[in-house]
Amino acid sequence: MTIIPDWKARAVTTSFSDRHKCQGDMKKPKKICSLLTLGRLEYEDTWKIQQETAAARRRGDTCDTLILVEHNHTITVGRAGSERNILASGKTLLEQGVKVIEVDRGGDVTYHGPGQIVGYPILDLKGYGQDLHRYIRLLEEVIIKTLACYGLKGYREPGLTGVWTAAGKIAAIGIGARSWVSMHGFALNVNPDMRYFGLINPCGITDRPVVSLHGLGIEAGLEEVAACLARQFAAVFAVTYRPGRVERRLVT
Repeated sequence: MTIIPDWKARAVTTSFSDRHKCQGDMKKPKKICSLLTLGRLEYEDTWKIQQETAAARRRGDTCDTLILVEHNHTITVGRAGSERNILASGKTLLEQGVKVIEVDRGGDVTYHGPGQIVGYPILDLKGYGQDLHRYIRLLEEVIIKTLACYGLKGYREPGLTGVWTAAGKIAAIGIGARSWVSMHGFALNVNPDMRYFGLINPCGITDRPVVSLHGLGIEAGLEEVAACLARQFAAVFAVTYRPGRVERRLVT
């Protein structure tokens, strides 16, 4: 199992600081949450960590956890997905080093790759309204507030899931839950190679562009954006972070 060292895996308990002033009030946190950043990790390895963490949360053996990670080139197909929305041939995907994985989240086809922050909140949703639609709206709010840190206006699109800007979709959301404990989550495009989105119809949508922070003129690195995003998550979900742990099995 390999972690690319340019975004080091670590557990964080901190109040984050950026060069940008982030919005959100963390004065009255109501819940405890672990924050685990894994650097760049293969999708399958992170999925296993999700499953293990979610099982522990259902048993009551751990608190809520936010996992932040960057993946190598991967296309995931959700429960509502169709491989018809994968436009490239198997040969092309193989040549470009792109894996295709069927997963147990909602939604259609999504791309993950370097330059994208992927967030997997493992939350007991009984403590957050026990409403999947409300939960999705809260995740969208986290992204919208993160964009506001950089002077960008993000918004929801009626009838669709994710976060949009005037130039196109910048974040995808697809979730799953078992016994009200959530898995999967969101993907925010910071500076990925946008050509890879041409391999699919992102989220099954054929007539809307996909954009990134970099494409909108924001020259921010992954760690900086992840810090702002984590802060916004804490504000929206009213949590405070505690020390997490990067287990030895995560590192070669």
